[in-house]
Amino acid sequence: DACGVGFICQMKGKRSHNIVQQGLTILINLDHRGAVGCEKNTGDGAGILMQLPDKFARKAATSQGITLPKEGHYGIAMAYCSPDATKRAAGAKAFEKVAAEEGQKVLGWRDVPVDNSMIGATAKASEPFMRMAFIARGDCCPDQQTFERKLYIIRKRSVTAIRTAEIDEFWYCPSLSSRTLVYKGMLMPEQVGAYFLDLQDPDMESALALVHSRFSTNTFPSWERSHPYRYIAHNGEINTLRGNINWMKARQSLLESPLFEDVKKLFPIVNESGSDSAMFDNVLELLVMGGRSLPHAMMMMIPEPWSGHESMDEKRKAFYEYHSCLMEPWDGPASVAFTDGTMMGATLDRNGLRPSRYYVTKDDLVIMASEAGVLPIAPENVKLKGRIQPGKMFIVNMEEGRIVPDDEIKAKIAAEKPYREWLDKHLVKLADIKDGEPVAPPDHETMLQRQQAFGYSFEDLRKLMVPMGKDGVEAIGSMGTDIPLAVLSNKSKLLYDYFKQLFAQVTNPPIDCIREEIVTSPVTTIGAEGNLLDPQPESCHLIELKTPILSNEDLAKLKSVAEGQFKSATIEILFDPKKGAAGLEKA
Repeated sequence: DACGVGFICQMKGKRSHNIVQQGLTILINLDHRGAVGCEKNTGDGAGILMQLPDKFARKAATSQGITLPKEGHYGIAMAYCSPDATKRAAGAKAFEKVAAEEGQKVLGWRDVPVDNSMIGATAKASEPFMRMAFIARGDCCPDQQTFERKLYIIRKRSVTAIRTAEIDEFWYCPSLSSRTLVYKGMLMPEQVGAYFLDLQDPDMESALALVHSRFSTNTFPSWERSHPYRYIAHNGEINTLRGNINWMKARQSLLESPLFEDVKKLFPIVNESGSDSAMFDNVLELLVMGGRSLPHAMMMMIPEPWSGHESMDEKRKAFYEYHSCLMEPWDGPASVAFTDGTMMGATLDRNGLRPSRYYVTKDDLVIMASEAGVLPIAPENVKLKGRIQPGKMFIVNMEEGRIVPDDEIKAKIAAEKPYREWLDKHLVKLADIKDGEPVAPPDHETMLQRQQAFGYSFEDLRKLMVPMGKDGVEAIGSMGTDIPLAVLSNKSKLLYDYFKQLFAQVTNPPIDCIREEIVTSPVTTIGAEGNLLDPQPESCHLIELKTPILSNEDLAKLKSVAEGQFKSATIEILFDPKKGAAGLEKA
């Protein structure tokens, strides 16, 4: 099994406690998709995200002697804190200081009532103390989105001020928002509603509920790593994770935005102790807080296959091509449900390797989950049902009271900027660069020497090269290899032999050669990236390569390139082997 993700949404935006209860029912019916540890009552993680319940919040705040301002003018921090009262108090003081420095006021705290009698010993051993902080919107925030951005900064700063500073090693905010609230933990699906007593309160009302049952694959279970995160719940794996993390680290130094006085307050953007889903959520949150709409950010991070799509609208294709110059996809099998509290959406990866089925009822409910049947619905009440197709997206717009289909969402976003015009003006294609100096033909007499220099083995020639030369197709083989690791080998190895691709630990089906041509692309770009938070026409001023494998003629073009900002230099990398390591270091 894989993780289970699901949501229920009232299309017209009508809030009720019943939505919360139905969300918990969906969660319980996804129990078989989660996992447990050696104890049958310690789960890998489960939780629920909902709209901030104003009626409940006012009642809870009043019980602590706190008077809340009107809806939208206050936020709630759901916080994991230390069981030690002294550390907890010190953490609260530090949090209040950070909030005050950002122009916001913490009105007070509330201990979240829980019943941990049903959870296992492992979960209890790392169980945090649950608290809520009520935060009033400051005068420096003229609208709710500005307030959300301030709460984002406060949450990011609080990690450094409290957890990194070792004031409270438990400190973590599942949510800090004026729009959403998250209850989650290292729980089993059936334990969530019983553990968090708040969820049983009739005043706990929402028009949406996003739930998740976790099956931990590439990380160990923990209270923090349970879903939902601040924007998403995810079923799948991000196979490109290491590259995504490294690129985001590299981009941090370029980030600037008028929406943030000091963007360095947000660093590190990616919390590397989190799961792949948590890191995805970190970057999605940055893009949204940096000014993009939630669907726009999702299209950037999980693009549909576009380069080989012959019938795709030209504007949409230009959108994807332009944004591929800004950042790489977070790729892998993924069914992702997302929300910011004002809309509910879902998207599927380009291969469609995770199921996502949905129902729409005649009484305006939209139900989506990893499988059908998660919520009992009378057949006569079903208006329509279907599944999300590979690379597609849909959104429930609660203001308009309707489902917005994939084509409408993407057509609107793709038309916001003249992306094709920008690409035609600034993107440099390798094929259009004038030829370099003539390349000397291969010298057959030095063939063996060059094969040895470039690391060819007898097995490469016999198993790979001969079938390709003989049949014109790539040889078929398994992913397994019994070749010794380069670092342990007593043979001379090339530099790239020391690096191996990381695969997720969950098996995915192979892609056939016909589908592979449609859903994958070897196209890559070279050149300096710009500011991710400030996309400009010049952001796509890169050199596009149809493949990362360069011919001698391609290399000659790059050696003599003089297009726009591009200039080339040749660096000598040879060294005298007689001088050993010292000669290599000098070179």
